[in-house]
Amino acid sequence: MQSNYHVDRTPARSDEPIWWSLFGAGGTWFAMITPITVLVLGVLVPLGVIDADALSYDRVVAFATTWIGALFIIATLALPMWHAMHRVHHGLHDLQCHVGLAGKVVCYFIAALISILAIIFVFMLH
Repeated sequence: MQSNYHVDRTPARSDEPIWWSLFGAGGTWFAMITPITVLVLGVLVPLGVIDADALSYDRVVAFATTWIGALFIIATLALPMWHAMHRVHHGLHDLQCHVGLAGKVVCYFIAALISILAIIFVFMLH
């Protein structure tokens, strides 16, 4: 019995796995790390549960200038932006606003720009 389904033996290469991996990493970071950061910086410190001196300028700069601190700051700024811009790009398509390649370039350019600015910011601290 012959199937009516055709399997493309030479599919065109796609860049979607790159964007989906950044989308997934950004969504995971935003869902798991951002709430803890907001809880600590936006609730526990102002309420006095955590001593404000623990987050003094000198201590924060000392943390930010370590490699783990630098990666934390870059990831906190860059990954959720990749997630958001991927959502915007595909959300426009879902809303029947077909912006084509230009929309894709603009969305991912914004995410890349924020990522580069985060890296520059961290290196300016050194």
